[in-house]
Amino acid sequence: MKNYLQRMGRSLQLPVAVLPAAALLVGIGNWWASASNDIVAHFLQAGGNAVLSQLPLLFAVGLALGMSKDKDGAAALAGLVAFELPTNVLKPEAVATLLNIKVTTVNPAFGQIGNVFIGIISGLIAAALYNRFHETKLPMALSFFSGKRLVPILAALTMLLVSVALLIVWPPVYDALVTFGKFIVGLGAVGAGLYGFFNRLLIPTGLHQALNSVFWFDVAGINDIGKFLAHKGIKGVTGMYQAGFFPVMMFGLPAGAYAIYRNALPERKVETASLMMAGAFASFFTGVTEPLEFSFMFVAWPLYVLHAIFTGLSLAFAAFMHWTAGFAFSAGLVDYILSLKNPIANQPLMLILQGLVLAVIYYFGFDFAIKKFHLMTPGREPVTADDADDLAIATDADDDKYTRQAKQIYAALGGADNLTVVDNCTTRLRLQLADTSTINEAAIKHSGAAGINKLDDHNLQIIIGTEVQFVADALSRLKLTNAPITKTTTSNEAVATAPTATNITSGVTTDFYSVANGQYVDIENVDDDTFAKKMLGDGFAIDPADGTITAPVDGTVSTVFPTKHAIGFKTDSGLEILLHMGIDTVELNGAPFEVLVQTDQPVHHGEVVAKADLAAIKAAGKATTMMVIITNMDAVNLMKFKMLTNQVKVSDEIMLVTTK
Repeated sequence: MKNYLQRMGRSLQLPVAVLPAAALLVGIGNWWASASNDIVAHFLQAGGNAVLSQLPLLFAVGLALGMSKDKDGAAALAGLVAFELPTNVLKPEAVATLLNIKVTTVNPAFGQIGNVFIGIISGLIAAALYNRFHETKLPMALSFFSGKRLVPILAALTMLLVSVALLIVWPPVYDALVTFGKFIVGLGAVGAGLYGFFNRLLIPTGLHQALNSVFWFDVAGINDIGKFLAHKGIKGVTGMYQAGFFPVMMFGLPAGAYAIYRNALPERKVETASLMMAGAFASFFTGVTEPLEFSFMFVAWPLYVLHAIFTGLSLAFAAFMHWTAGFAFSAGLVDYILSLKNPIANQPLMLILQGLVLAVIYYFGFDFAIKKFHLMTPGREPVTADDADDLAIATDADDDKYTRQAKQIYAALGGADNLTVVDNCTTRLRLQLADTSTINEAAIKHSGAAGINKLDDHNLQIIIGTEVQFVADALSRLKLTNAPITKTTTSNEAVATAPTATNITSGVTTDFYSVANGQYVDIENVDDDTFAKKMLGDGFAIDPADGTITAPVDGTVSTVFPTKHAIGFKTDSGLEILLHMGIDTVELNGAPFEVLVQTDQPVHHGEVVAKADLAAIKAAGKATTMMVIITNMDAVNLMKFKMLTNQVKVSDEIMLVTTK
C-alpha cells in the first residue's frame, strides 16, 4: 500500500505541474480587474479558470497515465472515458431523466459529481484496467478491439457499474456533510476551526465543496462570501470562515514547501526546488494550494493531516480574535489586497502577523514530522531504475559485486572520455571528471551508491561505504583499459554494496558512548555533507578536547584503514560502526594518527583505540571532528539519543540502538 500511494503521489505531479501557471493567470486577471475591468482581465481569468475548472479531469488523465505500466496514451484515454461517464450519467439533468423527476427536485449532491474524488477514482480504475488487459487478445472476429483498444471500452463498462453505486451512495454522503456543517456553525470560533480542519481533510475526496457551500454560500443562511463581498453583515464576524485561510495560503504552506525542499535528497534538490517554488508562489499569490497539497497528500499523508490541523487552528484563532478578511476567488495576495478596501474587514493587517507566526510553525512542524517519521515527501524518494538512462558495460559471469558496481558507475560517468582521475578515501570515491554535469546520477544511485556529492564542474564524490577500495580498484582498471560502454537495459536489481541486515540478532539494544572528551555535535551539523546528510548512515559526532580516542561500543575491530584515519567496529548483534577521525584527513596519509588496535581484536567501550595529534590536524587545515556512524542502518529498529549537555566525557552514554 505504501508503494502504491508513493506511485500515486508521483503520478499526480504531472497534472499538478500545470496548475501554478493557471493560477497565475487567474491572479493577474483578478488584480487587473480591480484596476480596470476590461477585456484583458476577463481574458486572463477565463484562460486560468479553463484549466482550474478541469482539475478532476486532469487528475483522471494524469493518474491513469502515471499509474500505467508503460505510460501509454491508451491508459490516458481510458482515464478520460472513465471520468466522463459518471460525470455525465449522474449530472442533474440525466438523473432527472433516470428517476423520472423534475430537475429542480434532484438532490443537490449530483450538482457536485464532477469533483476531484471522482477524478482520482476514475484514473486509478483506468490504470488498473490498462495494466491488466492491455495485452489481451480477443477472438479473430473481434481482434480489432484487442490489446490497448480494449481498455477504454472496459473503462466505460466498469464506470457504468460504479455510476450505479454512486447513484445510491453519493446523496447520503453529501447530505451528511451539509448537516455536519450546519451543526458546527453554532460553535463559534471552535466551529470555524473544525470547518478549517475538515475543509483541508476532505480535499482529496472533493467533498470539501459540500462543506464549503454551507459556510460560504446561502445554504444554511451563513453566506459568508456573499455577505462580505456585498459589504453586509457584522464587522469582525462576517468573513470568519475565510480569514484564517490567508495566513495558511500566503505564509504557512510556502514555509512548509521550504521544509520539504530542505529535506530533499541532494540529487533531487533541483527538481524539488522547481516544484515547491511554483506551488508556493501559486499559493501565496493566488491562494491556489492544489499544486503543493497534492505533491505530498498521498506520499506523506501524516504531513497532510498536520496541515489540516494547522489550518483549523488558524481559522479558529482568527475567528477568536475577530480578525476578518474575505475573498472572491481564494485566500491569496490578490484577494487579500482587494479585501483591505472592504468596510467590514476587521483588522485585516493582523492576519499578516498571524501568517508570519504560522510560517514558523509550519516550517518546524513539517521539518520535524518529515525527519521523525521518515516521510517520503517530494525529493526524498529513492532513485530507481526507472529514473536511470540505461548505459552499461558488458559484465562477466565471474565479476564480483565490486566489479559489477564499478562497471555501472563507469558507464554512468561517461566512460574513460569523462573520467580523468580515480581516488578514494575511507568511504568515498574521489573522482576528477572532464565535466560533472554530464553524469547520470540516477544510474549511479541505482548501482548501490549511498550518495553523490558534486563539488564543482570537475570534482565528484560518490559515497560507497567502507568497501570503497575494492570499487575504486575496479574502476581504475576500467579506466586504464578504456573499456567501451553501450546502450542497454538497466537491470531491475541494484548492486548490493551497502551492508544489509544479515547475521543480525534481532531485538538487541547496544549502548553507544562518547569516543573522546569534548563537545557533542549533532551529526547533521558536521562540516561534511556526506556525514551531515546521513549518506553513510546515522550517528553522532564529538569535537575532541584531547587526542585520546576510545571505542564507542563493545565489539570487535572489523577494519583498520591504511591511512589510519578510520576504524571499523562490529557488535555481537551485527551492527557495523565506522569511527571516522577528522574531516578529509585521508589526505594526511596517517601522519597525525597512531592506531592502537588491529583487525579482529575485541574491544570494550572506553578502551583507547587511537591517538590523534589534534594540533597537526588543525595545522593541515582539517577539522578534528570525530564521527561515529552506523553503516548498516537497515538493521536498526530504534535509535534513542540521551539528553546531553554540550560537554561530554568518554564515559558518557550518547545513544541506545536496537536492532530489528
